[in-house]
Amino acid sequence: MRGDYEELVDEVSALVGAPATLEDRDFRLIAFGAHDSDDGAMDPVRTRSILTRRSTAEVRSWFERFGIARATGPVRIPAAPDAGVVRGRICLPVRHRGIVHGYVWLLDDSDAGPDPDPRLVAAMEVCDRIGDRLAAESRAGADVGRELRAALTAGPGQRREAARDALSAALGPDADEVHALVCVLGWTAPPAPAGTGGSDTADGADDGSAELPGIRSIPGAAALCRVPAHGPPTPGPVPAADPLAVLVRLRSVQHLSPARTAAARLLETSTAPGAVAGIGDPARGLDGLSEAWRQATAAARAARAQPRLAPVADWSGLGPYRMLSALRGGTAPDPAVLPLLEPSHRELARTAEVYLDCAGQAGRTAAALAIHRQTLYYRLSRIEQLTGLDLDEGEDRLLLHMALKAARL
Repeated sequence: MRGDYEELVDEVSALVGAPATLEDRDFRLIAFGAHDSDDGAMDPVRTRSILTRRSTAEVRSWFERFGIARATGPVRIPAAPDAGVVRGRICLPVRHRGIVHGYVWLLDDSDAGPDPDPRLVAAMEVCDRIGDRLAAESRAGADVGRELRAALTAGPGQRREAARDALSAALGPDADEVHALVCVLGWTAPPAPAGTGGSDTADGADDGSAELPGIRSIPGAAALCRVPAHGPPTPGPVPAADPLAVLVRLRSVQHLSPARTAAARLLETSTAPGAVAGIGDPARGLDGLSEAWRQATAAARAARAQPRLAPVADWSGLGPYRMLSALRGGTAPDPAVLPLLEPSHRELARTAEVYLDCAGQAGRTAAALAIHRQTLYYRLSRIEQLTGLDLDEGEDRLLLHMALKAARL
């Protein structure tokens, strides 16, 4: 598919006699065309776009102020050295049925030519063909996302098998490859530029697909969707939005780096602070999809509860949180620990958790909390009074430690 885009971009370059690049509407590089020219064609913006496959926020802001998201024809944009744009551009919006799907960029150092420039008119016809392809790809991605959502929410038995078979058919040959599931909690979509027209992949849909990032913008992603959350709202700074599920292609079960890259990319694009991600164990095929989603969700919850695991946690690296995450969301805390969970005793709860994290060693605990040992001993006695637990007893320590950890999940 990428080769098709490169051929179309080359066609635009040949028509206008200038280097061309194709980016999606989030300014992520899709293809760039070969063009015989001097080294000046590789200005800093074009070089960065090709090497990093994205543009800076300053460059994007400069381009968008010229109304490219609303334009239906070529837009000439002057240079702006302060924003890093050292050469002028012509933007050819790529649309399909009135919805912008991307932009073709041309370097432009010349004065404005005839209006309309016949070369640009011909190039816009090629952009229409690019728009058709991008729209078809977007619809296909939305279809696969809906099948993933159905597979993750279907009940056990034949319904789950049918949903898995439908997802397998939508993925095609990719269904038998190695995948990992990524769960992202707290992801919030950035506002769409005015005039983009939204998404034409979710007419009348109720699955939130209109606000999802383009699947092309997530490296290795095979499918993307929101999954309805069950249980209580997310505590803390993370909004109570339905989690994102991303099915990521891997080279092997030993290499999770593509899944981590996909998770990091999504966290970069979230407008909400505190978003976190979890990754389930990789597997070949789709038979273990439900278990992988449980693992990914648990890993994301652990990343939210334990800062050292954030922002992206792997199921395999959760340690005790693998067991704690098996507790159902919304399970009431143990009665003995309830007093410590009151806001007025937040410092005592923190003291208890640090003390237990430090294996009951008073010196380490006092140093970690930056308090005097006598202050620590006073707090520990207050903790015993409030909970009725004996911190010299192993099982009481275990109960308190597990209950405090579980309360943050």
